Amino acid sequence: MKRVDIYTDGACKHNPGPGGWGAVIVFKGIEKELSGGEAHTTNNRMELMAVISALEALKEPCEVTLTSDSKYVIDSIEKRWVYGWKQRGWVKSDKSPALNPDLWERLLQLLEIHEVKLVWVKGHAGHPYNERCDELACMQAERYR
Repeated sequence: MKRVDIYTDGACKHNPGPGGWGAVIVFKGIEKELSGGEAHTTNNRMELMAVISALEALKEPCEVTLTSDSKYVIDSIEKRWVYGWKQRGWVKSDKSPALNPDLWERLLQLLEIHEVKLVWVKGHAGHPYNERCDELACMQAERYR
């Protein structure tokens, strides 16, 4: 399998409000930037869209190191919360509805295709790729203001 590094971030001007996402895919030293946004969304939806869009851009199953500053994304997968939500029909353990089931379904399918190792980084702490993804996400969010 090809080894790929992916960096992602999401942003939202007001929450909910105009939002954007950014991703950088690095393969053999070559960087590819992706970004997008929506007029009315949430920060967590944009965090998920960054991850989904980057993984969907891969043309074959890959070994991926995915770096994000989103505890929502990282913890939901690593602590296996999302699998419980899905098993309970997108209901959380406290009986409240799990948010963003449409995006989680897409992401779970992608996690079956790719071998993904998750890495959390603190946001706005100087990590070059995280900062670039934040710039991309914010630029997209501004387009929808």
